[in-house]
Amino acid sequence: MTKTAFITGATSGIGKSTAIQFALNGINLVLCGRRQDRLDALKEELGKEVQVHTLNFDIRNKEAVQEAVDLLPKEFSQIDILINNAGNAHGMDTIQDGNVDDWDAMLDINVKGLLYVSKAIIPQMVARKSGHIINIGSTAGKEVYPKGNVYCASKHAVDAINQGMRIDLNGTGVRVGAVNPGLVETEFSNVRFKGDEDRAENVYKGFQPLKPEDIADIIHFVITRPYHVNIADLVVMPTAQASSTIVDKN
Repeated sequence: MTKTAFITGATSGIGKSTAIQFALNGINLVLCGRRQDRLDALKEELGKEVQVHTLNFDIRNKEAVQEAVDLLPKEFSQIDILINNAGNAHGMDTIQDGNVDDWDAMLDINVKGLLYVSKAIIPQMVARKSGHIINIGSTAGKEVYPKGNVYCASKHAVDAINQGMRIDLNGTGVRVGAVNPGLVETEFSNVRFKGDEDRAENVYKGFQPLKPEDIADIIHFVITRPYHVNIADLVVMPTAQASSTIVDKN
């Protein structure tokens, strides 16, 4: 039976690569994002392989999230796999110099948005006693680094939610796990440094970072394990990275 995956933050980076990987393996897709032009391009590309439905909404808007899920066409209404990927980093400042708007954005997207989407989809999985949820965390959820304060806090929250979700859903038949990447070369740094391309590019200079495709491949591996196997929490870093602040750059 063909499965359907619901992917947030599907228009770039890990989300987009995961959509491509799933399509190549025959998984139908519900792709979510705020950039309609990119969603349209993905639908045109991946629609040659599988059925694709796109949703354009802001994950921070709980009413929009619930409405989008409630109004899914019948052929996409059964969500077998949920990839909670949408997330952002805004700014990199000390706590005393931090921008409150940046804090709001990170907490609203990384934490509350993940909760809103999960709340909208989990009930149907519990009712069917079947489903698989993958929460995309970060090594920032495992340690704190200088000027990471609120971003690290948001990803520590994802780590805690992932654990709580797995505990609460134990016995329902729904599997829950997290994939926590280290340095992945995406648009992430461009967003964090607010368009300062020089600062963004320097993050990935001098070593070979992970690619979004690397994480997508791992996510596909995780969701294709036999039912009795649940990969609960996985940390993935490039070989050159030992921690958030220790990276071998030559």
